[in-house]
Amino acid sequence: MKPLDLWFRFICSLSVIFLSVSGFYLPGLAPVSFCEEDKKTGDCQSEIQLFVNRLDSVESVLPYEYDVFDFCQDEEEKRPSENLGQVLFGERIETSPYRSTDLIKWASRWDYILVSMPHTNIQWFSIMNSLVIVLFLSGMVAMIMLRTLHKDIARYNQVDQEDAQEESGWKQVHGDVFRPPQKGMLLSVFLGQGTQIFIMTFITLFLACLGFLSPANRGALMTCAVVLWVLLGTPAGYVSARLYKSFGGEKWKTSVFLTALLCPGIVFADFFLMNLILWVEGSSAAIPFGTLVAVLGLWFGISVPLTFVGAYFGFKKPVIEHPVRTNQIPRQIPEQSFFTKPVPGIIMGGILPFGCIFIQLFFILNSIWSHQMYYMFGFLFLVFIILVITCSEATILLCYFHLCAEDYHWWWRSFLTSGFTAVYLFVYAIHYFFSKLQIQGAASTILYFGYTMIMVLIFFLFTGTIGFFACFWFVHKIYSVVKVD
Repeated sequence: MKPLDLWFRFICSLSVIFLSVSGFYLPGLAPVSFCEEDKKTGDCQSEIQLFVNRLDSVESVLPYEYDVFDFCQDEEEKRPSENLGQVLFGERIETSPYRSTDLIKWASRWDYILVSMPHTNIQWFSIMNSLVIVLFLSGMVAMIMLRTLHKDIARYNQVDQEDAQEESGWKQVHGDVFRPPQKGMLLSVFLGQGTQIFIMTFITLFLACLGFLSPANRGALMTCAVVLWVLLGTPAGYVSARLYKSFGGEKWKTSVFLTALLCPGIVFADFFLMNLILWVEGSSAAIPFGTLVAVLGLWFGISVPLTFVGAYFGFKKPVIEHPVRTNQIPRQIPEQSFFTKPVPGIIMGGILPFGCIFIQLFFILNSIWSHQMYYMFGFLFLVFIILVITCSEATILLCYFHLCAEDYHWWWRSFLTSGFTAVYLFVYAIHYFFSKLQIQGAASTILYFGYTMIMVLIFFLFTGTIGFFACFWFVHKIYSVVKVD
């Protein structure tokens, strides 16, 4: 057999293996069956106690406890201990009078759920197709940017100073490009919180990919995210303080307090109002008062002090040095075309990042509102990486076009350009509500959009921070390689 044929067979074999394997487990995490064997027959004799959870409906987002209706109840009502994630998601596990003596194996107890998932095969190929398209577009953007920038830098470094005065382009705004933005304190607060959310999301998805946060371990994903957010107050305070200091800010106490309280306060206020509605409606998803106190304790007792610690070290650091000096008198910005004006550029900037997540977004919303199991965290982590790359490149590309048009107001624009992806997420959530759900009633509608606003705010800070730091690196890089007198 020819070497080429052997190589082809080898590639085909790898493809078959790749397509046939739906997940992997680290050593020690693979599912294992436990049972007691009958000494006479050698068969596996095991009795599994069945637990019941809350009752859901396709016409409401208000779940209720299992025993609120006249169902068969266990004589000995015992509630297994629930973790923080289960409580926040409104899960209420109870014992039931049912027993299973099927031979339902323990290691394969989730198979009937995974097999019953609709459109699973379609999702795999759709996600792969989306990833390939986004990677191709990202590669094209990168190639165009590298070639164009190389020519610009070579041309700027070759012309004389007199000829440079007659040139137009991004080099002409070198004396204003690092001028501090308006509302610099608010921008630094958003970036600090966005950094906290970014690190939290990365670690959570990475652990989920490795199998540590399996759907079989109910509430583990939410618990991990909350704990990480609490412990990551230090990076939030550090980033916010360093940027606010580079903007020339002096109200550092106000900056630190806003970093620790503003965005988390908005989320908690929204969450508390939604919880009041659940209390009024008598839903089992209402968070107990003790849990709310515990969440506040984690926030004020751990997260806020860690934010102050990070801010202390951030303000102790020297001011970030920029590659060029800032002029005392601001340069006049010339008349801009339609596509280089702020609003059209911001609106266009969120299209490509949203295009790489909307397929996954559909299945994530299904898992939240349609009570379907979501378990493909490997693909979700890949989409996360692609989203980071796409937000970065799309924002850098638009930032370059604006600098070429001699518009040096890039600080807020870089944050809002990629952050506008959250607006598309909100629009898609509205479309999903009217086209996919059958929710009825004012309370359920308010709950849906109330929780959606929390997701939109978190996603806005997350994507906006990615775009800002990508542009921050890009602007520093290009102005550090040109000769400026």
